[in-house]
Amino acid sequence: MTQEDAQKDGMTDEIQDVSSTSSPENGEATEGTRRDTDKELQDAKTENDRLKDQLLRKAAEFENYKRRNESDWQNFQRLANERVLLSILPILDDLTRSLKGGKDETTYDAFYHGVELIFTKLLQTLKAQGVEPIEALGKPFNVDEHDALLQVPRSDVPDHTVVEEVEKGYRLNDRVLRHAKVIVSSARTDGDVNEQA
Repeated sequence: MTQEDAQKDGMTDEIQDVSSTSSPENGEATEGTRRDTDKELQDAKTENDRLKDQLLRKAAEFENYKRRNESDWQNFQRLANERVLLSILPILDDLTRSLKGGKDETTYDAFYHGVELIFTKLLQTLKAQGVEPIEALGKPFNVDEHDALLQVPRSDVPDHTVVEEVEKGYRLNDRVLRHAKVIVSSARTDGDVNEQA
């Protein structure tokens, strides 16, 4: 054997020694890594299950909140309507009494006065609820508060002035509840003057 062959043979023996000595350690290292990976996987699954359970609970809580909120809103609306209706019932009672009393009445002055008092009471009740009439007569036409039914030529008032209120409008707090139906002035034309003559 040559010296080169001897060196190669010695290297081969060393490689075999290294591989034979490191094999068990490699197996142990691989087994340890596998255990660590299995533990990490199990921890991740546990965390995933915990988060999924938490998500389902939050979703159920939110559904309960929505149902409770909807129920509260319906109760609020019902109670608000009830309050308004309860404040109007005494006026209905007054109208009933007036109609009974007015049936036998020969003079209608007392009957008229009674209805006028009831009308005032109704306006006060509505005002207590935030409802007020829109003042339109003699005011400039305002599309936010008025619905113009007709325009009539008038020379005694400026153009686009409300000259007649057909149906009263009402405001609830700062919001228009119902527009006033009005008749509005327009400028006279020469044809209008000739027709009047």
